[in-house]
Amino acid sequence: MGDMFRSEKMALCQLFIQPEAAYASIAELGEKGCVQFRDLNEEVSAFQRKYVNEVRRCDDMERRLRYVESEMKKDEVKLPVLRPEEEPIAPNPREIVDLEAQLEKTDNELREMSANGASLDANFRHMQELKYVLENTEGFFSDQEVINLDVNRKLDPEDPANLPGAAQRGQLAFVAGVIKLERFFSFERMLWRISRGNIFLRRADIDGLVADEETGRPVLKTVFVAFFQGEQLKQRIKKVCTGYHAAVYPCPSSHAERKEMIKDVNVRLEDLKLVLSQSADHRSRVLNSASKHLPRWSIMVRKMKAIYHILNFFNPDVTGKCLIGEGWVPTNDISTVQDALARASKISESSIPAFMNVIETNEMPPTYTRTNKFTNGFQNLVDSYGMASYREVNPALYACITFPFLFAVMFGDLGHGLILLLFASWLIIKEKQLSSIKEEIFNIFFGGRYIIFLMGIFSIYTGFIYNDVFSKSMNIFGSAWHMNYTRDVVEDENLKYITLRPNDTVYKTYPFGMDPIWQLADNKIIFLNTFKMKLSIIVGVIHMIFGVSMSVVNFAYYKKYASIFLEFLPQVLFLLLLFGYMVFMMFFKWVVYNDTVEGPLSPACAPSILILFINMILQGSQDTPEPCKEFMFDGQKSIQQVFVVVAIICIPWMLLGKPLYIMIKRKTNGAPPPKPQSGGGEGHGEDDEMGEIFIHQAIHTIEYVLSTVSHTASYLRLWALSLAHAQLSEVLWNMVFSMGFKYDSYIGGILIYVFFGAWALLTVGILVLIEGLSAFLHTLRLHWVEFMSKFYEGAGYAFEPFAFKTILDVSEDD
Repeated sequence: MGDMFRSEKMALCQLFIQPEAAYASIAELGEKGCVQFRDLNEEVSAFQRKYVNEVRRCDDMERRLRYVESEMKKDEVKLPVLRPEEEPIAPNPREIVDLEAQLEKTDNELREMSANGASLDANFRHMQELKYVLENTEGFFSDQEVINLDVNRKLDPEDPANLPGAAQRGQLAFVAGVIKLERFFSFERMLWRISRGNIFLRRADIDGLVADEETGRPVLKTVFVAFFQGEQLKQRIKKVCTGYHAAVYPCPSSHAERKEMIKDVNVRLEDLKLVLSQSADHRSRVLNSASKHLPRWSIMVRKMKAIYHILNFFNPDVTGKCLIGEGWVPTNDISTVQDALARASKISESSIPAFMNVIETNEMPPTYTRTNKFTNGFQNLVDSYGMASYREVNPALYACITFPFLFAVMFGDLGHGLILLLFASWLIIKEKQLSSIKEEIFNIFFGGRYIIFLMGIFSIYTGFIYNDVFSKSMNIFGSAWHMNYTRDVVEDENLKYITLRPNDTVYKTYPFGMDPIWQLADNKIIFLNTFKMKLSIIVGVIHMIFGVSMSVVNFAYYKKYASIFLEFLPQVLFLLLLFGYMVFMMFFKWVVYNDTVEGPLSPACAPSILILFINMILQGSQDTPEPCKEFMFDGQKSIQQVFVVVAIICIPWMLLGKPLYIMIKRKTNGAPPPKPQSGGGEGHGEDDEMGEIFIHQAIHTIEYVLSTVSHTASYLRLWALSLAHAQLSEVLWNMVFSMGFKYDSYIGGILIYVFFGAWALLTVGILVLIEGLSAFLHTLRLHWVEFMSKFYEGAGYAFEPFAFKTILDVSEDD
């Protein structure tokens, strides 16, 4: 599990590396992933740093890689998936030139093929549309008509038929083309308007879908022919065609010429098909060849760019013969860093080996908690609240147990817990295969598979305690109650219910959990309400006391011994003397009051814990009938008064103790009062002004006193959700599954399967998923607010080492 109790010790190290060994050294450190480098050139622009040209080269290679990858996606070429052990190391600087040349060659070849392919595709579409025009306009013309419809024909001015008057009377011109079917009707109206109805328009729809030259998507198109008179109208029609993106094609009016032209177009189409096929084959070969190397190239370029980016953090020394860098390193990994530097110097054949010095600093180091796949999920829950301060007590260590336990208190059902356990077990067993899935929602469940596994185990445990399996009880050990009534009394029709008194009918203690006879009792909900309500308060107070106690560990580590007496002691006394005492009264009531005695200690005389606690705070009293007593034992009133007085004293103790101690300490040491900070500080320490210290302590005291009451009440959610979960489970059983048992014939056997399917679906969907998510969120709140607020500061920042693995993972997510 690593050092989970606290974050690891960190050291600020200074690295001295020769320029010729710098690239190899950073590459080795990137593979190890244990140094968080600091930028020593923050004031220098990114364009003025030493390795800016190398970073630009990497950006250019990344751009080429993205283009090649996009072309592969267009052609649906699958990229091979590299296993972790197959990932290449960062390339040597000498290999970069070869890699760059290879990428440039592949990129240029693909771009040239794409440009040529686009031109060929456009020509092919135009030839196809011309063929459609020639074929579909066949019915618009007749060989027998002696009318000159050839728009391209030159007229003989000496021919009497071609005189201006005759042309006005008999000659028609036409324009033929192709337009999208969805635009044709608007196109037709526009032509009618500009010609004032002097255009005769015919159309013939093209069978099937035709590729659109603008989007490349298949669309419906139609062939049109517009007949008109006059050169001016012809120019208008062409302008309208341009506006509507209609393609105009030459079309002779003579049948023989059209036939000859169709033959020519078919020949050209066959040639284009051959060329397109050969181009596609060549493109496929190039892409398939590149796809074999693209994952490796991509990883190599990313690593190379990351190395030069980190090298820009370094500063050259005065002589320019050495690069100086700084970074945070876990003390346990210092030897690893030294070995990596020595190995890099050997690889680069540097004359002077790189070395590292640990330097002293007053800066707060980053927080680094070493985790594994089991503890990582719990650590992420804690880090979501706030990154722990350096070497602060880590709540994730205790959350590994308390989190699934508090969840199970609200989710206590053996059957539902078994479903969670089976699901988490499947995720754990198949984790190698499932780790490759990148779907966001699934990754949330997969990342918390061990949390779900423990939640399932603890839910099975609390299910045994509650004796609840899909709202039914198990009679494993035999009920501890026995019937002391005769058969005649039990079978009496006038008797609505019978009462079983523990003194007469209980002959043993049920060994584990809840006695199954409570499943049949009319006061089942009342009994379980009382039991779970008290149980939630007991668990909550113990949880909060544990949280307050953890602050002692922090105070002792940071050597703030005065805070143990000025903060921890009044806080724990206030909590114990009020709510710890209430928990004691619950246990005392359970032990002392029973059905075996008469008089003041009989169950009828048992006082209400809530009323006793309210009277204790308000110093009130209540009248009790004889022979009952107001208090549970002699001297209880005096003890309660002392507890309340001491608890009230704890409030000014918390409020004034620490500020007065700091004031006296400053006067004793003769230290001058601190100057106010010009910027936002990182929390309130002993170096602030006294006014700020008093204000901060007042806020802290008010928050603690009020939150002690509200947080205790907040733990009642354990009781509320547990009751709601059990009742909803019972409703689903009675209203859905049990309906199938009401039919005796063979139809009943069929209906059982139907109702079971509905019940199983609702159980998994509502009780396991929705109720489980609700219980998870409530458990998270209890840890973040009620538990961690007692000792956890969370004012640190995360340790983010330079690691190739992290860089590659982030790149894949993007």
